[in-house]
Amino acid sequence: MDYELIALLMFSSMMLLLLTGKRVFGAIGFVAVVAALLLWGDGGSEMAFSAAMKLMKWYPLLTLPLFVFMGYMLSESGLAEDLYKMFHVWMGPLNGGLAVGTIGLMVAISAMNGLSVAGMAIGASIALPELLRRGYDKIMVTGVIQAGSSLGILIPPSVVLVLYGMIARQPVGQLWLAGVFPGLLMAGLFVLYIIIRCRLQPELGPALSEEEREQISWKEKLLLLKAGIAPLFIFFCMTGLFLMGITSLVESSAVGAAAATFTALVKGRLTRSVMEETLRKTLGISCMFMWIILAALCFGAVFDGLGAVKAIEAFFLESLGLGPWQVLILMQLSFILMGMFLDDTAMLVIVAPLYIPLVGALGFDLVWYGVLYTITCQIAYMTPPFGYNLFLMRAMAPPEVSLRDIYVSVTPFVLIMVLALVLVMVFPQIALWLPQWHYAR
Repeated sequence: MDYELIALLMFSSMMLLLLTGKRVFGAIGFVAVVAALLLWGDGGSEMAFSAAMKLMKWYPLLTLPLFVFMGYMLSESGLAEDLYKMFHVWMGPLNGGLAVGTIGLMVAISAMNGLSVAGMAIGASIALPELLRRGYDKIMVTGVIQAGSSLGILIPPSVVLVLYGMIARQPVGQLWLAGVFPGLLMAGLFVLYIIIRCRLQPELGPALSEEEREQISWKEKLLLLKAGIAPLFIFFCMTGLFLMGITSLVESSAVGAAAATFTALVKGRLTRSVMEETLRKTLGISCMFMWIILAALCFGAVFDGLGAVKAIEAFFLESLGLGPWQVLILMQLSFILMGMFLDDTAMLVIVAPLYIPLVGALGFDLVWYGVLYTITCQIAYMTPPFGYNLFLMRAMAPPEVSLRDIYVSVTPFVLIMVLALVLVMVFPQIALWLPQWHYAR
């Protein structure tokens, strides 16, 4: 049996196991280890051990549990609810203002968390009931929350970009900086769409009534701004010190986790139950990601040994005669297709051994491609029939929001994400300028 056929058999076996509902790391790791044993005998068993040692020696991986801890500490201590009250009062007088404030909340949560699940949980539990109570259109606001929560995997500290950096062997610091402007661009496009849509159709996002606005004095408004001090303090401790060169990447994650804990303590919210829940969720998420990375490294090692990457490169460029940009576009379309059925980590570990070396061989920047991959994951998250965010929203939304409403709500936001993806592809400096400027200093 030739190596191309073996590679195809491995890939199809893995997809079959994933369709059975088995855990991602189990399916990928099982196929990798069995293939290694059959191909190279007892020596193949060393591959899994070698992948584990590589994982344990990768120093930047320490950022993963620290940033997850920071995000859950902020969520469990109720800081997000304080932030939403601030946005509610300051943005309420504008048509669609509460929806714009929700995007602002999501950006703030993304800059302190790195997971879309946390943003979705906060948006669905805090913002959605308030928006519906205020008479906002249920279809529009469910789309707003899903789109806003997807920013968590692009705006630093992004856990997805940490995984990509591990598998693609790219500097996580550069990847994070590369995600800043594309993330803010996407958030800005969301806000622009909401403002224009609510200007044309004011009934979709009614402003706060004159009576409600008069009930809140300027003194109260200014006092509410205090809710934004803690996030700014944490963000400065974490990202500001890193950008100034005072802390390394891992040190900045430790500072961020310590700052979040200190903030909860100062606010009197660092209870035993908050700490236990934060540690439990951090441990669960961190262990899940480490198992997935371990399986991906093992699978990638077998694929490298087979020479499958070279075979795929020859197939696209020589057999099909495609140009580099055509191959890149096909890759992005395949991500969107897989995203209808799989989450972002599953997509990454399945295709990373194939795509990332090919992207490098085509002459593209791997940091830039990490941003493209992440934006495409955001699109895939919200693409029917099985987009990850669609079912998260269905599980968290009130009964009056149907699955059909959720499917319809994402259409304009998916189109906006596609526009952002095209802009970053056509103008790579949107992603690359900040890391190049920072690391050139």
